[in-house]
Parts: sequence; structure tokens; C-alpha cells
Amino acid sequence: MNHALHWQKSTFSGGGEGNTCVELAASPTHIHLRESDTPTTSLTTTPAALAQLLKGIQTAAL
Repeated sequence: MNHALHWQKSTFSGGGEGNTCVELAASPTHIHLRESDTPTTSLTTTPAALAQLLKGIQTAAL
């Protein structure tokens, strides 16, 4: 079964309109990320892998 993704803008995108936003969509097993200025190109990852990446970024920033 193929479900259409529901894309949402990141709250860190400044809330502005136009093509300056990071967007994400969730499917049952994956997270999809894209830039609004290139909506046909997206990255797909698992929630666990994204959480590990964000934790690493946060740790490096400390």
C-alpha cells in the first residue's frame, strides 16, 4: 500500500513562506527529510538513526 507523505516545515525554519525551509514527513518505519526548494529530492532514514545523529550533533556542540 502506497501512502502519500504529509510534509511539515521545521519550526527552526523561521516560519517564513517560500523555499527556505526544511521539511519532514513520517511513514510507519521511516523519516523523510527534504529542502523546500528541491522537493523532489529527499533523504530517508530510520527514527533510530536520526536520533543517533542528532545526539552526536548535540554532544559535539557541548
